[in-house]
Amino acid sequence: MPPPPWDALKTDRVSPTLRKLTILHYPHPCLRQVCRPVTEFGDELHALARRMLELMHAGRGVGLAAPQVGLLKRLFVMNITGQPQDDLVFVNPEIRDLHGSREGEEGCLSIPDVYVKVRRATSCRIVARDVWGAPLEMTGADMLARVWQHETDHLNGILILDRMGPGDRIATRKKLKELEARYRARLRAAAS
Repeated sequence: MPPPPWDALKTDRVSPTLRKLTILHYPHPCLRQVCRPVTEFGDELHALARRMLELMHAGRGVGLAAPQVGLLKRLFVMNITGQPQDDLVFVNPEIRDLHGSREGEEGCLSIPDVYVKVRRATSCRIVARDVWGAPLEMTGADMLARVWQHETDHLNGILILDRMGPGDRIATRKKLKELEARYRARLRAAAS
């Protein structure tokens, strides 16, 4: 039986736990964790991917990895066109056959208002599973390959901050200190 379309699972049918998911911001420790492989596929994973796509679209992003919503699962969603039919989900992805190299500007939903130059392969292949466990394999270039690499970095606890050059380190220092201060303030508020 073919999987149901993405719109078959509406937000009102999503569990309250999934509805509470939000995008975590730097320096939340979950962003630095290596994720575990997904071993259970099906409706629950489909619902999680759907919720992540909603969050990604609401944040006007092109990709979102599970650790960015506090889940240490090897899963990311993406869409580089913004068209609903182009929503993609990759479970347990592996990046292979990296070719070329190009520097390009990247941002991250977990590091708002920070954009840095990151060198990535210009083309690669991705091998993964879909939410039902069926194998996926694609070859991509340019923006598609860049997003695959960026999101797979998230699954390994790597942020764009780890790949930026010295100039970007200086340029982003103030914004990162602000994000760190906001995070500490939220922790203090939650503890009181």
